[in-house]
Amino acid sequence: MEIVIVPDSTAMGELAAGAVADLLAGKPDALIGVATGSSPLPVYAALTRLVGSGSLDVSRARICQLDEYIGLPAGHPESYRAVLEREVLRPLGLPAGAFIGADGTAADLPRACADYEQALKTAGGVDLQLLGIGSDGHIGFNEPCSSFGSRTRVKTLTAQTRADNARFFDSPDEVPRHVITQGIATISEARHLVLVASGEAKAEAVALAVEGPLAAVVPASALQLHPHVSVIIDEAAASNLKLAGYFRATYDTKPSWQGL
Repeated sequence: MEIVIVPDSTAMGELAAGAVADLLAGKPDALIGVATGSSPLPVYAALTRLVGSGSLDVSRARICQLDEYIGLPAGHPESYRAVLEREVLRPLGLPAGAFIGADGTAADLPRACADYEQALKTAGGVDLQLLGIGSDGHIGFNEPCSSFGSRTRVKTLTAQTRADNARFFDSPDEVPRHVITQGIATISEARHLVLVASGEAKAEAVALAVEGPLAAVVPASALQLHPHVSVIIDEAAASNLKLAGYFRATYDTKPSWQGL
């Protein structure tokens, strides 16, 4: 696990977007897993700038989603499919056919979960998965005490997660209680995990995930077991790290040939 501390969220987004650009330079049809929420927005903005300047070709890239609300009607503006169309697909000029997602409106939800697992396998697996982190340490919608061996499944959201997401809805009562999410084991099969976090509100969760013990109560701590993880955080999100000085020194003296 590599922890990179940058000055602000703009620098965070540019560094993460650079990792995506480097991947696509070598594998133009890479499957990139994307996340919703506030933290990844600077990454998508940086990618859009690269595409707009002509320095990044995403024409063959494929996109897959991390999770989806259950029960929102098709086309609802806060369904994660709609959010990703607004924030990723349209800004990058990607067609709907480039997207692989879970169906939160399916009549048979267990089957929809199994179908999504199979779709990821058929696509060759995720090359790079972008992640945010919840204030309680969740990744995807794997709430505290999720199994490290979990696969794509239906989860019930905690009151804290629903409160955190209420800002996207007209009323807290409109926030769905259930979701489809890639499990921790599913996420861990991606070849490269890139976690981004900004702001003091994420500092405790980041510290527990990076420096704390492996614990199901902090789902993001499972990333410690993955062979290729990049954690890119701003100064505020790094404020609880005991080894922040070491992480800065490690990155500052990193060999020039070594990417993220």
